[in-house]
Amino acid sequence: MTGPSRSGCATQILSEMREFAGFTAGAQRYIRRSLDVGLLREDAFRLWARDAAETASIRTQYLVYEELDQVRAMLPEGPAAAGLETFVGKLLRLAAFDLGQNYLCGFPAFRFLYERLLGPDVRPWLPAAFCGAAALPQIAPARRRVLLQTISEAAATAPGWSSRPPRFFPEFVELEVA
Repeated sequence: MTGPSRSGCATQILSEMREFAGFTAGAQRYIRRSLDVGLLREDAFRLWARDAAETASIRTQYLVYEELDQVRAMLPEGPAAAGLETFVGKLLRLAAFDLGQNYLCGFPAFRFLYERLLGPDVRPWLPAAFCGAAALPQIAPARRRVLLQTISEAAATAPGWSSRPPRFFPEFVELEVA
């Protein structure tokens, strides 16, 4: 790959890296952990579990994320597609789990994670899944308000979405101790 297409790819990667760097440290850690669990990249227990509570959370996340393949396979072709109720229900369940972990700081971090877990074709469904999950009673009222305030009007009412796949997939980085 040479010329403008290579330059465009590099620009996209840098933009995605900048976006990721703007998330809280907790959101960054959770996104990397979630990608390891959801994409089966690494042993999340070995890399991310610092205590018994995190071990239990990761175990539950593996169970919840077992539905990712089904959700990918049932992505609707349009707004009136067959199976919409099942797709939205499963997506909402995944979103509610992730938002309930209290690490994703808002819609941008949620979108960043889900574009990587499910691919670019899920983009039109993310505002509804985020708003639906953020409004569920299992999310504390104060947190609900904060989460819902993070989705911009532009994101909620976008007339179209890019089909370009994400390029930057953040990973665990071992810090060297001097």
